[in-house]
Amino acid sequence: MLTKLPFTHYPALVDWPTIYALMGLLILTTSVEQSGGLKRVATWIIKNMKSERTVALSLVSSAALLSMVLTNDVALFVLIPLTLSMCKTSELLATKIIIFEALAVNAGSSLTPIGNPQNLFLWQRFNLSIGTFLYQMALLVAFMVTTLLVLTYVSFRNETIDLSSSRRESPLDSVLLKSSLALYIPFLVLTKLHLAPYALGIVVIVLAFLRRDLFKTVDWGLIAVFVLMFIALRLLSDLDTVKAFMSTLHVEQTTHLFVSSILASQVISNVPSTIAMVEYSSDWKTIAYGVNIGGYGFMIGSLANLIALRMAKDSKIWIRFQLYSVPFLFITSLVTYLSLFGATRLF
Repeated sequence: MLTKLPFTHYPALVDWPTIYALMGLLILTTSVEQSGGLKRVATWIIKNMKSERTVALSLVSSAALLSMVLTNDVALFVLIPLTLSMCKTSELLATKIIIFEALAVNAGSSLTPIGNPQNLFLWQRFNLSIGTFLYQMALLVAFMVTTLLVLTYVSFRNETIDLSSSRRESPLDSVLLKSSLALYIPFLVLTKLHLAPYALGIVVIVLAFLRRDLFKTVDWGLIAVFVLMFIALRLLSDLDTVKAFMSTLHVEQTTHLFVSSILASQVISNVPSTIAMVEYSSDWKTIAYGVNIGGYGFMIGSLANLIALRMAKDSKIWIRFQLYSVPFLFITSLVTYLSLFGATRLF
């Protein structure tokens, strides 16, 4: 038994403002995706692409940008089906592009508080302004995205490919799209003012009026997982054995916190790692750097990795992903470590 805490006290372990914010963002991003607007834009972007390299660069860039303003999983839900449709004549090309799209959403979503669940949690937990968050993450994300685009350029050939099968226009619900986009800023403002429950209520009422069946497609499982992670990890963090183990990591030291956040992400994924680390440190920037970089490496590092690899429906992609992701983790970790702490603290 982990704890003697009664079950009735478990809800108090959950960071509900974060849950409300996550629910609202998932509903909004699902609404934008269901409107067909993102597929229309993505199809338009790649219509005139002539070579394998330009297609890859276009989709990878789109994945990074979409994950900044929506969420990493929604970016994948939009782009991976499009990628599979485009590359019907080349399964190998589709698999390779999807791997890079997974890397791209991990990089792009690191920039903003709404890009991924771990950033959303840190933003809420430490009451940060959006400007502060963007400023602190900008250099890291610039390096990750630039490195990824260079890697994309050298990894794909400049050979002409036929994408005629991907040129069909997607249906568009313009009312749903405009309403969803109009709700974003008010939702973020109200959430920042600690009025997340009211912000969520407004989103639910407006979108239920427009399209009630939309809520069937929201990833409610992700919400449930997030709630359970809060409960489980906070129960674990209160155990004497866990406290003793964490004391051996010396996460009060910035370098140890950075490395521990990366390594923990490789074992339990970056969202649980974030929730665990904030129980022992208030250095949100170092945690954010560590867990966002930790989304690379092994596929368990980020939920986005698992989503992308599962959607690809290619049994070999699970192994091929590590061939790109692990070196990317090593390079990004090393460069970030040196830039934060200097070469003198490497050993």
